Amino acid sequence: MELTIIKGDGIGPEIMDVTLELLKAVGADFTYDVVAAGEGAIGTHGDTLPAETLASIDRTGLALKGPLSTPSGGGYTSVNVRLRKHFDLYANVRPAKTLVPGGRFEGVDLVLFRENVEGLYSGDERWEEVDGHPHGRGILTASNSRAGMLRFVDYSYRAAIAMGRKRVTLVHKANIMKALSGIFLEAGLEVADRYKGVIETDTLIADDCGQKLVRWPERFDAIVTTNLLGDILSDVAAGTVGGLGLAPGANMGDKACVFEAVHGSAPDIAGKLLANPTALLLSAAMLLDHVGWKDKGDAIRRAVVSAIEAGERTRDIGGALNTFGFMQAVLARL
Repeated sequence: MELTIIKGDGIGPEIMDVTLELLKAVGADFTYDVVAAGEGAIGTHGDTLPAETLASIDRTGLALKGPLSTPSGGGYTSVNVRLRKHFDLYANVRPAKTLVPGGRFEGVDLVLFRENVEGLYSGDERWEEVDGHPHGRGILTASNSRAGMLRFVDYSYRAAIAMGRKRVTLVHKANIMKALSGIFLEAGLEVADRYKGVIETDTLIADDCGQKLVRWPERFDAIVTTNLLGDILSDVAAGTVGGLGLAPGANMGDKACVFEAVHGSAPDIAGKLLANPTALLLSAAMLLDHVGWKDKGDAIRRAVVSAIEAGERTRDIGGALNTFGFMQAVLARL
């Protein structure tokens, strides 16, 4: 099976090397096509998302991606947004589960489904001159389609049921954004009715969801929401279990799937071997589940959790190990 590998910028190559070692250790028999993207690809390819990278993912339908940087200025669009739009990766899946014992919250085990290609991240954005200032007003025209919301919510329900989840919480802002968020809520309730008796559904306004997440995150099971709200709330959820260094993610579409750590490229610690590879390791485990190798994904998850519970941790979660020291601790448990 062929897998596209994008090592990424900043700490990306370090944590990707660790992840590839773990994939090898569990016997994941992939053939890798290593391609470039992000800030580092500009010098070699003149673009943050080269044509050969798109061609590779188009061929394999499967990618594991390190964090990417998008240069400020210069007209560069977010590489992640370009990938999602190009391959119509309409569902973003972000689990959050307690891994570090003794933290502020125990027993958190939720998954957030975020619509990934419409909404406030997909609109027509521009500046408008006001009183002689070229940036006198910022304008964003956003849209959510009924077809897009139905497709996304239905995927989320099917995935939540397959994961053994018992309840979906539809999170919206339809009390204020009657059309933009209202169409999501309408579609969500329509889909919920299809699965009545199979999985429970409740609804929450986004700000209420936010305050409940930071008080009782263990009460949530599956959250389904729109693009911007999902981006924000998934980071809040990650914060309840120890931060973005522990947060895996997957971008799912009908023709391609891209698995990635949720965190950024952290250029300030690049090359210092301080990065926590857990998020990318858990993203790789999600990839293994997706291709039918759940036993291998479970092996990685068990080894990561065992190392963390034994106190063998990177500095960001209270340990003293560097990136490759943590890798050795996980490898020893496979």
